[in-house]
Amino acid sequence: MTATIATTELDGLNLIRRGKVRDCYAVGDDLLLVQTDRLSAYDVILTPPIPDKGRVLTSLTLFWFDALSDDVPNHVITADVDEMPDAVRRHADVLRGRSMLVKKLKMLPVECVARGYLVGSGWKDYQATGAVCGHALPAELPLSARLDPPLFTPATKAEAGEHDENIDLARTAEILGDDLAAQAESLTLSLYARAREIAAERGVIIADTKLEFGFDAEGTLVLGDEAFTADSSRFWDASLYVEGENQKSFDKQMVRDWLDAQGWDHSPPAPVLPPEIVEQTTATYREIHRRITGRDLD
Repeated sequence: MTATIATTELDGLNLIRRGKVRDCYAVGDDLLLVQTDRLSAYDVILTPPIPDKGRVLTSLTLFWFDALSDDVPNHVITADVDEMPDAVRRHADVLRGRSMLVKKLKMLPVECVARGYLVGSGWKDYQATGAVCGHALPAELPLSARLDPPLFTPATKAEAGEHDENIDLARTAEILGDDLAAQAESLTLSLYARAREIAAERGVIIADTKLEFGFDAEGTLVLGDEAFTADSSRFWDASLYVEGENQKSFDKQMVRDWLDAQGWDHSPPAPVLPPEIVEQTTATYREIHRRITGRDLD
């Protein structure tokens, strides 16, 4: 286990923004994305940070970018700190294993979500309306029901502190235009299908996932941000899956469950996470990394 990093202050680099999890710096015309160990739930950053989380997310993202490279290009230039510019390399002790130098993209203003199972906000929408993001579903489906075919259920990108809003394909087309909305749907579902196959070979169900795309300088639509990590996806143990029940998750669901049990109203500040929840969350993130990549975190 390496040092836990809640925030970065990299002298000589221009900090562009600090997100819920990542710190983003300008490096010439490119960007340096640094995965900290911050953890958010219900759009609130929690304390304390989770040891190893940033390195797990970076390693998982790189695994999936490589595995899906024949299906879609991605924005990574290098994740090897020793190949980065001098201004970055001088911070190698902090950045190694948790940073990527990436191309700057013009990001699509929607989050592209694929749902293969009826859980989370999709389950809540279904209970209320019988549909998920405009997709009418059969009556009386149980919690965690498998959805065949999977659904494209995009969401708006909320401002910091606000909540994303699920939208239907018609609203997506109003934002992106018909052709780009159709392209985003097709690409999201095809990548989800491929990743689901890979995960299934490892005994893991990807219940749903969030992907982000953007245009590079040449006008090519590429995969950006992160991909199929425990922050952006729900991972279940396939051997324990039971329809109609909540599933054992290899993600931050345990943290959400603990927070809900405290009676927290989701307004900051959040309750401080106890040591046992922090330790269990680190173990969970490391375990899904081992299952997906086939190796322990270095």
